[in-house]
Amino acid sequence: MYEPKPEVISAKYITAETDHMAYQPGMDNIGSDIQDEVIARMNAYDADCYTSADVQRALNRDVLQPEDFAALLSPAAAPFLEQMAQRAQMETRKHFGNSVQMFTPLYIANYCENYCIYCGFNCHNKIRRAKLDMDEIERELQAIAATGLQEILLLTGESRTMSPVEYIGEAVKLARQHFRVIGVEIYPVNVSEYAYLHECGVDYVTVFQETYDADKYQTLHLGGHKRIFPYRLNAQERALMGGMRGVGFAALLGLSDFRKDAFATGLHAYLLQRKYPHAEIAFSCPRLRPIINNDTINPKDVHEPQLLQVVCAYRLFMPFASITISTRERAGFRDHIIGLAATKISAGVDVGIGGHSGEDKGDEQFEISDDRSVDEVYQAIKAHGLQPVMADYLYV
Repeated sequence: MYEPKPEVISAKYITAETDHMAYQPGMDNIGSDIQDEVIARMNAYDADCYTSADVQRALNRDVLQPEDFAALLSPAAAPFLEQMAQRAQMETRKHFGNSVQMFTPLYIANYCENYCIYCGFNCHNKIRRAKLDMDEIERELQAIAATGLQEILLLTGESRTMSPVEYIGEAVKLARQHFRVIGVEIYPVNVSEYAYLHECGVDYVTVFQETYDADKYQTLHLGGHKRIFPYRLNAQERALMGGMRGVGFAALLGLSDFRKDAFATGLHAYLLQRKYPHAEIAFSCPRLRPIINNDTINPKDVHEPQLLQVVCAYRLFMPFASITISTRERAGFRDHIIGLAATKISAGVDVGIGGHSGEDKGDEQFEISDDRSVDEVYQAIKAHGLQPVMADYLYV
């Protein structure tokens, strides 16, 4: 039986002066050794030291090791992008056939207690805040289910006060009545809380680390629970300990050195799957996007060729992993990527609060580039000779 822990420390007391590497009271510290290895190897990673011979050697391997993955993310791999894409397409077809999974995100609240300078939801940004009640969530779920989708990703802003775990759990129970596969992208929680959400019906948990550069992380996260770097980094392992069958990984490419962040993301997933072989691994590949009240925020040095390189490197390093291509990217690029390496695509996306049922109660987290409907994305997948799949999992 899940019993919520009392909040020993409020998010408002976690400020820019708080040690971002120190767990706070009430936060599970599972004592994992994965974090230290990821950070040490990322810090030692010098993308410029790799040669074309290193890249070719990686492309010739049947099973890639972390050092091969590092080579494929390096500038030396740029001339091999066509070869990487061809090999990625072959691996994708081998393990996933022609199928492409479809889903949509549902934002149920945008209240946030964190001060992340790049995010539209941050607590100091002046936006319309909203939280859907259960009747409103039901209307959103019905509107989405009517499109034929059978997988949904529930999201909130990172506020335990306004979106407590119990609230998220009740939303999940409603979603289970309409959808076969349910994911959550929420603030990191403790093992018992992940277990509770799993009991409510959650299949997988996605957490964006944003950047694995701890020093850069400190300058970007100036307040709230999100400031605590190790609690966020170890969230996927806590989710698996809580019974989740799948976990998703992502760095927000453009916040820091994208090659180092992509390397750390892949290595993090790789090490966690070695420790938990049953875990289903997924990657998201988001680039920084403009936000309300700050349209100068954009990805740094991460253009479409670099993003394609990252996606293909993920596929070659972890061929069984699911890869999602975000609506942050333009439609043509997304359609190209699903033909090569991505296996999952969102459709009919609205990143505001209440938009699916036409209520439009709260502002968006970021700007999207692909606003196509579910049917439009479905037809685009078929036009590429691929098979749209609404759910990859059945409960019996």
